[in-house]
Amino acid sequence: MNKLSPKVCIVGCGNVGMRYAYSMIISGVAREIILVDYSRKKAEGEAMDLSHGAPFVSPVKIYAGDYPNTADSDLVVVTAGRGQKQGETRIDLVKGNAEIFKTIIPEIVKYSPNAIILVATNPVDILSYITYKISGKPSREIIGSGTVLDTARFRYLISKELNIDSRNIHASIFGEHGDSEFPIWSKAIIGDVFFKDYFENCDEECGEQKLKGIFEDVRDSAYKIIEKKGETSYGIGLALTKISKAILKDQNSVLPVSSLLENYYGISDLYLSVPAIVHKHGIRQVMKVAFAEDELKALQNSAAKIKEVIRASGF
Repeated sequence: MNKLSPKVCIVGCGNVGMRYAYSMIISGVAREIILVDYSRKKAEGEAMDLSHGAPFVSPVKIYAGDYPNTADSDLVVVTAGRGQKQGETRIDLVKGNAEIFKTIIPEIVKYSPNAIILVATNPVDILSYITYKISGKPSREIIGSGTVLDTARFRYLISKELNIDSRNIHASIFGEHGDSEFPIWSKAIIGDVFFKDYFENCDEECGEQKLKGIFEDVRDSAYKIIEKKGETSYGIGLALTKISKAILKDQNSVLPVSSLLENYYGISDLYLSVPAIVHKHGIRQVMKVAFAEDELKALQNSAAKIKEVIRASGF
């Protein structure tokens, strides 16, 4: 089979993987998409369904296959894994998904040694780190989806509250993709105006309590969506497409992806989300942020919690 470029492999045909595949087809970024799943039958059905939209999108070849068919992929996106079961600890979830990754990652590296690997499976920061350790690849080529979706939720909720186009809201969530994530209010901007200046003349309706409430809504969004519909997938599908574009189109985009931190305010050998420049080779540069004191403490707290889980999981 002749390779069309860019070639993207999606490992895991659950809701997240398929929302991502659908978004990628509409975006026209990839010319070839291969679906890999433990159920070959499901992967084949998904590929058939998606392929029938060919007359409505840019040319793309989409099909199901096994790992040998993934050879020479430019980008491999891992969405495979399982969710947390009732009564199961986070450490149990990490151990369970780590075992799955021990079978997936070596196969990816065997057939596509030069591919960028983008991890979306939760807990994403820990599994990105585990992927880095298992793969033996340079850290720049292993990226976690991080807080890209959390940041999008943050900007949307702020825009909704202020009735301002979300594209003009520049505010980010950093740290863990999880309960210890935190907002960077000190750098947040509306258009060209810092939040602190915008809110200077506000009444208490848009004061600190309102901002705190917005962040808490962001942090708890996934729980609320899961409670209502059982899973989250559309938002992360679009977030993964955003990251994929940065890689496949060599955009040098600044995104809060999960990347390996080394001597970052004393944090080392750990995947967390801070701003990183993303291009065709993966992570070009991790950018150092001048954090406010409380934000730096929040980052260090996030790092400590991730370290604790990694240590307890045996990695």
